[in-house]
Amino acid sequence: MRKTFLLNIEGKNRDRLVEASKHDIRKYVKRERSRDLPAGVDFWDFDCKFGSNEATAAVVHFATFMALIDTAVQEGAEQFYVEVVTRHGHRSVRPQGAEAASAREEDFE
Repeated sequence: MRKTFLLNIEGKNRDRLVEASKHDIRKYVKRERSRDLPAGVDFWDFDCKFGSNEATAAVVHFATFMALIDTAVQEGAEQFYVEVVTRHGHRSVRPQGAEAASAREEDFE
């Protein structure tokens, strides 16, 4: 999903446009996460960018999208650009010693 959301459309309430853009992003992510996983893939991960336009978009973590949108709206932005691209996610294995060591440290506290 690569899209520029306009926040000042004549005849439309700005707050409703903001909420509609958030809804579109959540709906896209939900649809992508519900797709079947290929063999060898643990989960769907997302490469995300956010900015005032496509040229100034910076890489961000997906969890920060809604806060960034709210910040842009409070600053009076006319538009914002969102890019959410699906990629294959692979879980990393934790070292067994790290898990056991943290459990032992908690026992002494």
